[in-house]
Amino acid sequence: MTYPEKLAAIRLQMKADNVSAYIIPSADPHISEYLPNHYRCIPFASGFTGSAGTLVITHDFAGLWTDFRYFEQATEQLENSGFELVKQKMQHAPEYIQWLIEKLPVESTVASNEKLVSILLGELFTQQFSVKGISLVDKDYLDPIWNNRPEFPTEKAYLIADEFTGQSVSSKLAQIRQTMRKIGASIHLVSSLDDMAWIFNMRGKDVSYNPVVLSFALIDQQHAKIFVAESKLSNQEKTSLLKSGVEVFPYHEIEGALANIHKNSTILLDPKRNCFAYLKLLHPSVRIIKETNPSTNFKTIKNETELSNTRHAMLKDGVAITQFLKWLSENIGRVLITELSAAAELRKFRAAQLGFIGDSFTTISAYKAHGALPHYGPTQESNIEVKSEGLFLVDSGGQYFYGTTDITRTIPLGNNTEQESTDYTLVLKGMIDGCKMRFPNGTCGYQIDAITRKPLWDYALNYGHGTGHGVGYLLNVHEGPQVFNPTPTAVAIELGMITSIEPGIYRPGKHGIRIENLVNTIADVSNEFNEFYAFECLTVAPISTKIVKKELLEAAQITWLNDYNALVFKKLSPLLSQDEVDFLKEETKAI
Repeated sequence: MTYPEKLAAIRLQMKADNVSAYIIPSADPHISEYLPNHYRCIPFASGFTGSAGTLVITHDFAGLWTDFRYFEQATEQLENSGFELVKQKMQHAPEYIQWLIEKLPVESTVASNEKLVSILLGELFTQQFSVKGISLVDKDYLDPIWNNRPEFPTEKAYLIADEFTGQSVSSKLAQIRQTMRKIGASIHLVSSLDDMAWIFNMRGKDVSYNPVVLSFALIDQQHAKIFVAESKLSNQEKTSLLKSGVEVFPYHEIEGALANIHKNSTILLDPKRNCFAYLKLLHPSVRIIKETNPSTNFKTIKNETELSNTRHAMLKDGVAITQFLKWLSENIGRVLITELSAAAELRKFRAAQLGFIGDSFTTISAYKAHGALPHYGPTQESNIEVKSEGLFLVDSGGQYFYGTTDITRTIPLGNNTEQESTDYTLVLKGMIDGCKMRFPNGTCGYQIDAITRKPLWDYALNYGHGTGHGVGYLLNVHEGPQVFNPTPTAVAIELGMITSIEPGIYRPGKHGIRIENLVNTIADVSNEFNEFYAFECLTVAPISTKIVKKELLEAAQITWLNDYNALVFKKLSPLLSQDEVDFLKEETKAI
C-alpha cells in the first residue's frame, strides 16, 4: 500500500466508528524513545523516520507535528504521502491538542492506541478535550492494514555479572522497596526498558542502539516478577534471577497481572514511563501514586565500578576517533569519501576495539549544509561526497561492554570561511565554559544550559536543542532525569551523573557546528558558602584548533583547551601506533 492508500484505509475505519480524529504518537507500551520495528508506526503510516513526532489525522487533514530538528527531513520524507508538516514551536510539546480543540466540533470523538500514550499524555488529553465535550476511545487503526507487520524481536537477553555493574539485583530491589515504603506504595509497575535493564542487570538486542529487552516488572515488598518472552532467558539465567528473589513470567501476562492486582493495593506508577491503557486495567479502587520511578534516580548516579568502566570505554572510543580522524586527513581529496562511507569507516575503527557491542545511535555524518540539520542521518538518497573544504560534523557513539559513549566533533577540511571560523570558535567557547564551570550543590540543568549558551548569546546567536542529556551505563544514550536545557526542570545535578555538553550553531544551507564532550559531576570545593561541584571530562578525543580564532577566546578558555588536548595526547598515545601518535601530537599541539 502507498502512504495515501494507508491514510484512506485509516479514514475508512474512523468513519465506521464515527471518530473525528486519530492520534499516532511515536511510542510503544514502554513509552520508549527508540522503538522496536513492531511499533515504528509513524514510518509505516507516513514515511517519516525521525525519532520525535506525532501524526494527527482528521477527515480533511493529516499532519505530522515535529520540532525544528526535523523540519527539512520531514518536508522531504512527507512529499506525496498525504501528510503535511506542522512546525512545532517547542520540543516535545503536544501542540496538536489545542489545534484539535479549535478544529473539532463539540462532543466529537478522538481515537488513539492507548498502549502508545503515556499516562501523563492520556490524562492531558482527558483534561483538555473535556472542555469541549470531546471523548476519547482506544483504537488501533494500523494493525488491520499493516501487512507483514514486523514480529516482536527474538534475540536472546543476557545478564551482567555484579562485578561489571557494581551492584547486585537484590541490592537494587532493596533500594526500590525502601522508597516504596517511604511513600506508602505496596506494589510498583516498571515498564521503561532502561529501568528494567538497570534493576535486573539485564541487557539485550530488542531495540536498535539501546541494549534493552522488552519486559515489564511488578515489585512488592516480598516478590519481584518480570514479564519477558520466555525464550529470552536460559534456565540458568532464570535460576540466577530466582536467587535474587525474581520470578520470570511470559511477556503478555502483564495485562492479566495488572487486572488482578488486589483492589486494596497502592501502586507506584511513573506517569511519563507507563502507558495509559495499562492504567485503565487496574481495579477502580486501587490507589495510585504517580512519581518518577525510583530506579530512574538511582541509575543516573553512577557508582565507582560504572565510572571506572566508563573511563575505560572512553579510552577505547578515543582511539577509534583518533584513527578515524587520521584516516580522513590522509584520504580526503584522494579517494571518494561520502557521508555514508565515512560513517562506515568510523564504525570499523570502533568495532576493532575489544568490548565493542554496537553504535549507541545512528551516526550523524553531515557535510556542509547537512550539518545545519541537527539530527541529520545520511541515506542512499541524501548521501553526498565529502570534499577537502568546508566543515564536516560527525556525532556518533558506541556501546561497549564497559559503558556508553557519545561524542561530536566538527572537522575543518580546508578553505574555511571567516564565518565558519568565528562560529566554530564561539561554539568551542560555549563547550569549554560548560565543561570548566564550578557550581553550587543544588544547581539545576537549566542554569548550566544558560552559562553554556552565553558566549553565543553575546553574539545574538542561539541553538534550538538542549545543551545536554544524561547518558546511561551500557544503556540508553539519552537518560534522565537530568537535562541541560532551557526548561526549568527541578532536577539538581548530582555527583556521579554523566551528562553531555553540546552547544551548536546551525546556518541553513551553509553549515552546522557542534562540539560535544561527556562529563561526570565531581566534588570540587567545600566552604561556608556551599559545597561546590565541577565536571570531569570523560570524553578523550582531540578537539581541532585549525580554525580557532584565538583572539575570541579568553585566557582561561585557551588554558582549558590546551590542557584538555594535552591530556588527550597523554592518555591515548600509549594505545596508538607510532604513526597515530605522530598524527595525534600534531592535532593536540597547544595554541
